[in-house]
Amino acid sequence: MTELNWRHQTVIQALLSRGPLKEDQFHRIFTGLTGKTPGSDRQRFDDFLLKINKALSYVQFELRGCRFQYDCQVYYGVVNNVSDEESKLGTKYSVAQIAFYKAIIEAIVQDGAAQGTISNIDALNLRLENQVLMGTTSQSHGGLPHVPPVLKNFSISMKEKTLDELVQDQWLSITPDNYIGLGVRSFLDLRSWFRSNDVPACEVCNEAGVKAALCQKEGCTARIHEYCLKKLFSERKGERVCPSCGTQWQYTVTKAEAVEDEQNYPTQSQPPAGPKKKRPRRSEIGDGDISGSSQASLPGGPNLRRSTRSSIRLQ
Repeated sequence: MTELNWRHQTVIQALLSRGPLKEDQFHRIFTGLTGKTPGSDRQRFDDFLLKINKALSYVQFELRGCRFQYDCQVYYGVVNNVSDEESKLGTKYSVAQIAFYKAIIEAIVQDGAAQGTISNIDALNLRLENQVLMGTTSQSHGGLPHVPPVLKNFSISMKEKTLDELVQDQWLSITPDNYIGLGVRSFLDLRSWFRSNDVPACEVCNEAGVKAALCQKEGCTARIHEYCLKKLFSERKGERVCPSCGTQWQYTVTKAEAVEDEQNYPTQSQPPAGPKKKRPRRSEIGDGDISGSSQASLPGGPNLRRSTRSSIRLQ
């Protein structure tokens, strides 16, 4: 087993005790411990994380990074890669709370407009009966699944309290317009679930397009994260088309982005500052794969399998 020194242990402890950290916060911790910055010594930073992950793999944990689709920033955290009945015993959430969380996740990812949100009213009105696990519960006389009383009796006030807890624990988030979205910890933990349940992926980074812009052409299913759009169109100066169908993409360039483009793409009278950068591969633009939250507090764990192709079920 890989032996970790006090610097590695400090990073792990920070992520477990404080929860997911923004990239700049995580980098500051690394710099404070090693005297190096990820920008100036990327190899040492990567080796540092790799050594941590080799050690964490023995207990089925992983240090991972992801891009939060609501503020476009990268976060780091620790996740549990195993979902079993023993690990679920440690969760602080009740059966009904977990079912409520799963219902919210389903409603958000099934939104064809890719807004990545649900209103507070719609969330409170979600029916938990749909979260009954097929094939694992006793059947009623009519052949329908038996709904446990704990789900039937989950009141509006209980849902409101659960929403507050899920937001506080970063499983959910509140957007600036006061809608409910996924939290950082959901993006860290549910990455494989997004893929196995056919949640449409971003055309650029190939990560789940929970909150994304859609191609305007009827029949085209392409969706792209806002930060991926900026990255894509900054590399294709003057060419803003859908990478899937080639249709012109209606994209508004902000004043800050225009200034940045002028700096990155010199005119003919201005010599280039350096060689043109290669277009990054899909995996280099979107979510990282290098995490922080324990399975013990995960609502339901990452074992969120699809029951049917047309109806997503989180188990």
